[in-house]
Amino acid sequence: MYKNKKKGIFGIILTIIILICIVVVTNTDVAKMSYLENVVSTIVMPIQNGLTYLKNKIAGNDSFFQNIDNLQKENEELKAKNSKLEQDLREFEIIKSENETLKEYVNLKDKYQDYESLPAYVINKDIGNYSNTVVINVGKKDGIQENMTVIADEGLVGHVISVTDTTAKVQTIVDTATAVTSTISTTKDTIIVQGTLDDRTLLKATYIPTDASILQGDSVETSGIGGIYPKGIHIGTIKDIYSTKNITDRYATVEPAVDFSKLATVLVITKHN
Repeated sequence: MYKNKKKGIFGIILTIIILICIVVVTNTDVAKMSYLENVVSTIVMPIQNGLTYLKNKIAGNDSFFQNIDNLQKENEELKAKNSKLEQDLREFEIIKSENETLKEYVNLKDKYQDYESLPAYVINKDIGNYSNTVVINVGKKDGIQENMTVIADEGLVGHVISVTDTTAKVQTIVDTATAVTSTISTTKDTIIVQGTLDDRTLLKATYIPTDASILQGDSVETSGIGGIYPKGIHIGTIKDIYSTKNITDRYATVEPAVDFSKLATVLVITKHN
């Protein structure tokens, strides 16, 4: 009985509260409702703006990443074009080098047309303390034999000392083991020139006749004596003359006409008178 009475009272109170709320809401001033809306708007708008910013930012990032992809593609295309240009340039340099080599061959053939010769180019160099040799790209199959004379556009290079089927080793005139019987072109005096250990870029002229009038700048050429080198091939020029107490021991240095550090193209004289 008591419990039923308590439930009835609670129901009455709840009904009264609901009625009061309805009355309050119904009689609330419109201005006050606007104020409430403003408060809610003040709270909600920053959140909404933040969400909008994030949305735009994400959209911008999509565009940014798309631009990166485009730049990467363009970069790859530029790399490919650059690689193609480099390849074209290398091919051009090769063609240019081949043309220059052909020109050198033609010039050599014209200059030494009195000799039967074979063009070749240097494929290896062996410059040691006691030797100075080069290897050229012609050999037995091309008719090359030992002791054949090798020349360049500027003058004498040396002679063949060994041969394989496809290559030949040439002992240059700046090698210490080489001695060339030569003449001074102005006086026709005979001298011997050979490589030295003191300076691998110079030759030493010895056995100078006591009555020979030798001067700086005199041209030195092969004498034709000795059976290897033809007569009249330019060797170099007298650079310095050194007098001694005994005139028979005086000597001179000869600057070779050929720059052996840059030697690339040669002619092998296969036959001469």
